[in-house]
Amino acid sequence: MITKYLFDRIMALIGLVVLSPILFVVWILIRIKMPDGPAVFTQKRVGKGGKLFTMYKFRSMSAHHSGSTVSVAGESRITPLGAKLRRYKLDELPELWNVFIGDMSFVGPRPDVPGYADKLEGDDRRVLQLRPGITGPASLKYRDEEVLLAAQANPQEFNDKVIYPDKVRINLYYLDHYSFVADIKMIIATVLGKRIEYNNEII
Repeated sequence: MITKYLFDRIMALIGLVVLSPILFVVWILIRIKMPDGPAVFTQKRVGKGGKLFTMYKFRSMSAHHSGSTVSVAGESRITPLGAKLRRYKLDELPELWNVFIGDMSFVGPRPDVPGYADKLEGDDRRVLQLRPGITGPASLKYRDEEVLLAAQANPQEFNDKVIYPDKVRINLYYLDHYSFVADIKMIIATVLGKRIEYNNEII
């Protein structure tokens, strides 16, 4: 995957430079609209090989909350500005730095918090061979995950028993059938908000 490795580093650097005005504007907006905490949210996530790394995102929630590990559309801890940032994926722009330094890739499974990675057993643990991604087939399929969870009586249970296992299944297929061309298609689909066919599914 040397092509993927080089593509990630070069495009992440270009992205950081080209998008720096947007990064600055978003940072200013968060400091004005959400002054109760830092503009950039950091959290330990599980990376390739199970190694922990610090992931960077723009903060979209109130600084002081005690919520669950899943996010549901419309919940009070997500601020009005944060909801807009999440809708247009602007909250994930700082992850370009994670890609540039090698913690993440543009395409791969979303990086889990340690608790979820600890639940992986048997063949499922092979997903840890992948570098986490900003986007990926599972992310595209569940791009409206927060809305889907909001419709459930028990969002945490639905995530743990339905969504998470399906994401593992999709990411294992990605691992076993890697294609750089598919990566490019998924990046374009993410940017344009389009759906594509992947493994006989529309994602």
